[in-house]
Amino acid sequence: MAPIDLNGYDLAELKGLLFDIELEIKRRARDERDRARDRIHALAAGAGIPLDALVETAAPRYRNPADSGQTWTGRGRQPRWIAEALASGRSLDDFKI
Repeated sequence: MAPIDLNGYDLAELKGLLFDIELEIKRRARDERDRARDRIHALAAGAGIPLDALVETAAPRYRNPADSGQTWTGRGRQPRWIAEALASGRSLDDFKI
């Protein structure tokens, strides 16, 4: 792809372009995600497998003692309450269910 000469644009125009580009990136990412989801649904249906049978759900392994409604499976990004507790010197074992 040839470089784009942006020298002729003022700051407001560049910000407008950036806004439009970010919107387009989000739209394309959403479209790709939707197409992938549709392909997954079609594959599962073609195999006669319910989609929920393909998704493993993990049971919570940790609970916030200050708010029993807050749990974490130990997968993915740590919730704020875990991260703050670990930063203050507590251990994950303190929160095991």
